[in-house]
Amino acid sequence: MGQDLQSAGGGHATAAPLAGELHTLIAALASTDVRTRAAARRALVEFGSPAREPLVAALRSPSHTVRWEAAKALSELADPASAPALVQALTDERFDVRWLAAMGLIALQQAGLAPLLEALEQASWDKVLLRDGARHILRTQLSGPHGSVLAPVVAALEGTEPAVTVPLAAYRALAALRGESW
Repeated sequence: MGQDLQSAGGGHATAAPLAGELHTLIAALASTDVRTRAAARRALVEFGSPAREPLVAALRSPSHTVRWEAAKALSELADPASAPALVQALTDERFDVRWLAAMGLIALQQAGLAPLLEALEQASWDKVLLRDGARHILRTQLSGPHGSVLAPVVAALEGTEPAVTVPLAAYRALAALRGESW
């Protein structure tokens, strides 16, 4: 199966990928063989955006390995449409999945900001993992073009009552990024 996966995904840059082929590659993310998983992940990334939805679904797998591979593939895919799923993965029970999701959102830069800020604005008080991931992501963006807009959100995330102060700071940052007044 590993040999088949190494050639899967090639040549589909312009042709629509077969749903069965995507299903086979997603299933291979659960393999016990690391080479098979890596080959499947590379093939899924080569498919591009058609692989996004199956990878997003794989982020909800009960298997840690499948979630890790899906998060890694989505991060490598760097498709802005995957940002909401990567934000959701910031709450995964496993640190390594959360880390990969954060790396994917950092790579998306501005395209990942709105879904992240929306999640912070709407998050309940107990979403500690989301806030921890967001703090890491937003700190990497402080020296960028939106640093002054994001700085109050980072300050709220690092403050004494983030569950209280973060939603308003995120709302204001989101409004500023959208050019709205609050």
